[in-house]
Amino acid sequence: MQDKFIIKNGLVYDGTGKEGEVKDVLVNNGKIEKIAPNIPITNENYQQIDAQGKWVTPGFIDIHTHYDGEIEIDASLSESLRHGVTTIMMGSCGISMVMGKPEELSDMFTRVEGIPSSYIKPLLKEIKNWDSPVEYLEHLEKLNLGPNVAMFLGHSTLRSYVMGLGRSLSTANQPTKEELSQMTHILNEALDCGYMGLSINLLSFDKMDGTEFRSRPTPSVYAKWKEYRHLFKTLRQRKKVLQTIPNTANPLTFFSFILESASWGRQPLKTSMLAMIDGKTVRGIHRMFGMASRFSNKFLGGNVKLQALPEPFDVVTNGFNSPFFEEFESGTNYLHLEEIQERRELLADKKYRKKFEKQWKYRLAPRAFHRNFWDTKVLDCPDTSLNGKSFRELAKASNQNEVDYFLDLVSQYNDDLRWYTVVGNDRPKELNWIIKHPDTHIGFSDAGAHLRNMAHYNFPLRLFKFVQEQQSLGNKTLTMGQAVRKVTAELAEWYGIETGKILEGKQADMVIINPEYLNEELDKTYEAGMPGMPEFKRWVRRNDKAIEQVFVNGKIAWQGSEAGKGLGKTKDFGQVLRVN
Repeated sequence: MQDKFIIKNGLVYDGTGKEGEVKDVLVNNGKIEKIAPNIPITNENYQQIDAQGKWVTPGFIDIHTHYDGEIEIDASLSESLRHGVTTIMMGSCGISMVMGKPEELSDMFTRVEGIPSSYIKPLLKEIKNWDSPVEYLEHLEKLNLGPNVAMFLGHSTLRSYVMGLGRSLSTANQPTKEELSQMTHILNEALDCGYMGLSINLLSFDKMDGTEFRSRPTPSVYAKWKEYRHLFKTLRQRKKVLQTIPNTANPLTFFSFILESASWGRQPLKTSMLAMIDGKTVRGIHRMFGMASRFSNKFLGGNVKLQALPEPFDVVTNGFNSPFFEEFESGTNYLHLEEIQERRELLADKKYRKKFEKQWKYRLAPRAFHRNFWDTKVLDCPDTSLNGKSFRELAKASNQNEVDYFLDLVSQYNDDLRWYTVVGNDRPKELNWIIKHPDTHIGFSDAGAHLRNMAHYNFPLRLFKFVQEQQSLGNKTLTMGQAVRKVTAELAEWYGIETGKILEGKQADMVIINPEYLNEELDKTYEAGMPGMPEFKRWVRRNDKAIEQVFVNGKIAWQGSEAGKGLGKTKDFGQVLRVN
């Protein structure tokens, strides 16, 4: 495979935050050999790439994915790679595949992340031959990776492994002193071999799949702060990262994590928290969170970062199949059932409908989903006359109660009713405030999860598009050099991984961008097939004209709309990144 390149006359953004400079980049044997203007070509073995008028940036980093299942099906992870993402992080939200029984790992993962268990559970049963943090990284290193991979240890995984899944799913059963000691030992083992830290999840609406413990929250939710703090002590001492999701049903948990990060005469706890979003449910709460992180970091010695998307947070739902319907009891009651006929019988029950409407309209309950039927649009329905209209509009035209109308449609069409809404980040002024905030980490794509619901794989390019739009309006925003840094070196430095910059001697993970195509094409959505999952389609955005080449380890991993030679078939591309 050709691995000697000279990229000529590109506008090079090196990831440090500086503005782009027209230079050549010489790549040899996976490394960046030289960066300078007008490098003479003295060796015909170097393949020339004309980047005149193009941008050359470091490969992008996705700090929040759930590729833990898909990586076992197709390790190229091409849906992220094609958008210029050359490093992904796994083990998010308390869930990882590091250790435990295959069935239990699948049940903790598939319903929460919106991935069919019919693919993941039998696959894990067939291939899983690891059972420790060390063995899991060794397993990943045997895969034909596309992007680089860095890992968190999931707290739900750790807790269920040590306590047993049944005991870990009960507040009545807390870990013994010996079990806490075992958890600490495993966490230290993970950090010793290069994990970035620990992820935990307090969201009670993330539910278990399977049969035995179906619809219970995941194990991390059942822990008490004594257990969390016991593990935080290790993270502090070793200056590693806590990735966490506060409980939306109890917003005070956000401020609890803010205080946990503070130094108070001790080592601060590096905390990456979900999520900085201008949500439609409570306008302005993102500014409150941003002010809290600033206060902690500036005056309390904290080290808090808030994950955010640089684009509208939009969601597509088939019937009820979205995590937002797990936020209230009647939604979970429906999703607990697996057979269509059972679901239809439930929807026909008058008591259930009354309960659903009461919970749907209860405005005081903390939630992420706005539950506004006017703010919806039917995308695809067997009755095509409904397409393009909101549920409230349709109910009004039919002279029906909007909740009853919606439930009737779900009963009739089930998952064949596909509809759209925007949950947040719909106000450009507020979104600009979010991306400029010094404590914001751009990410939170959920790549590899919610395959039918979310399409944020190309978030770095949409950040660049948004910044250009704000600049054209004369609004104070990021410079393009700062925007590139936001999705490259800033993240690599904070998480402690070796990537994110275009520097001589470093691994050549780079992207060549045609800025002419940072336009509305980035926002268009499609349904695309997935390797290894026949008849299953995920919701995506595609921008093959914007990304000309993606380099991983000095080799072309993606070019235009085509995978690079050997992608997913050889070990020439991504590596497991271990934190020192």
